[in-house]
Amino acid sequence: MSDIEIRDDRTAGRLEALGEGAEVVGRIEYFVLESPARALVPVHTIVEPAHEGQGIAGSLARELYGIAAREGIPVAPLCPYVVKWAARHPEEAPPADPALLAAAKDWLRAHPGRF
Repeated sequence: MSDIEIRDDRTAGRLEALGEGAEVVGRIEYFVLESPARALVPVHTIVEPAHEGQGIAGSLARELYGIAAREGIPVAPLCPYVVKWAARHPEEAPPADPALLAAAKDWLRAHPGRF
């Protein structure tokens, strides 16, 4: 994989992979669920076509789980890519609590224009 920098833009709800010249080459769009417990909820993973196949999506997913671990909060993935990544990396991605997943889906339904 080429050298990338990963930046968390919590305000915008994006974990961004920056390539050469600080170009955003991939991102995970997420929100922070506050209730019933605080959790990071990834909704979409996007890698620019010219950068696919370079491990960027996996690096973003790994960093998302790393951030959650450092903050002591879970991840409740709704993004299909992150769900599959987590299943392949159970040592890094603890299973999501079904109640948090349900609450995350409810939040997303209540905010249809957000993603």
